[in-house]
Amino acid sequence: MTVARILAEKGGSVVTVPPHRTVDEAIHLLAEKRIGALVVGDAGGRVIGILSERDVMRALASDGASALDRPVAHYMTEKVVTCTRRASIEDVMETMTEGRFRHLPVVEDGRLVGVVSIGDVVKQRIATVEAEHRAMRDYITMA
Repeated sequence: MTVARILAEKGGSVVTVPPHRTVDEAIHLLAEKRIGALVVGDAGGRVIGILSERDVMRALASDGASALDRPVAHYMTEKVVTCTRRASIEDVMETMTEGRFRHLPVVEDGRLVGVVSIGDVVKQRIATVEAEHRAMRDYITMA
């Protein structure tokens, strides 16, 4: 099972924010879209960072309310780990677990083509395990 399967089911729509937008604008976008992270992109569609709820909390803890008026670029995570559509679900789960993050941008040819969350990955993994379980049960009952 690959990331391409997840994107085929959920779509490749990604909520992005330019680096010059304020943290206040970003948190309103997070709330409006009911998501946990925004990909920070440049005008060419390249991923230059990611701003997660965790990044926002750290910003508020370190700089208080003044963080809300600063640009997203000031607080975003710049070293973004990405994957491609060919990545396996197992590899993505391992990457997210080791990196301790919940959102993974999907990039191909230098351009953002989607985002997978830990929720997307777990949902797909559960569906796979349930299908294997049904197949095994059907096999046993037929024998």
